[in-house]
Amino acid sequence: MTGKATADSKVDEKRALAQLRRIPLLENVPLDVLQRLAGQVQLVELRRRRVVYLPGDPGQSVFFVVQGRVKISKVSRDGKELTLAYCAAGEIFGELVLAGGQPREEMAETMENALLIEIDRELFESVLQRQGMVGFRLTTILAQRRRKIENKVEALIFKDVTSKLADLLLHLGGEFGIAERRGTLVDHKITHQEMANLIGSTRETVSLTLSQFKRKGLIDTDGRKVILTNHDGLRALA
Repeated sequence: MTGKATADSKVDEKRALAQLRRIPLLENVPLDVLQRLAGQVQLVELRRRRVVYLPGDPGQSVFFVVQGRVKISKVSRDGKELTLAYCAAGEIFGELVLAGGQPREEMAETMENALLIEIDRELFESVLQRQGMVGFRLTTILAQRRRKIENKVEALIFKDVTSKLADLLLHLGGEFGIAERRGTLVDHKITHQEMANLIGSTRETVSLTLSQFKRKGLIDTDGRKVILTNHDGLRALA
């Protein structure tokens, strides 16, 4: 190994350590443990709309989002897509491989330019075995995700598109909303197709329903962003 390669390796380890210390799940993990981990993880930089992994890929590692946003989805054989979740900075994804290291069942794709930390499954399992608080926090995260998936399944089965879309808009308003004179601006660019993937519908149906919401005075638009102008009306539909 050349001197430059050694220097580059040390720089990467230093950068990896800095990023590991920012992950909430690893909070309070001893510094020496994180330092050893930093020497064995991979920092992965991907541009927007790049696939992290596909269904059927080997389940060999878990990922943390350092920067950007990653979409987790299921894709049918005929190309239909259902978005399961979005993962933001500090969040773990690909964690299902911890249940035996089976091949991936879902797709992960970057929605923005992203920086990820990739950790070998067996290495991460060793951390879980030795750091009880990390295991406890991960259990809490998985329980919360299980609840969200159950709520999504319930909505897909029992609610119509109008109810699901109204509920989605209220959720987006709560997470990304900025109060302004016209109402709540959803400061988050999301396409009609992405909305459709989130609620199990089609882009055409979402576009039509949004037009109906606008005519009824429930929402307004500002370019590609949505403004919630009547929260009570949306809640009544949801």
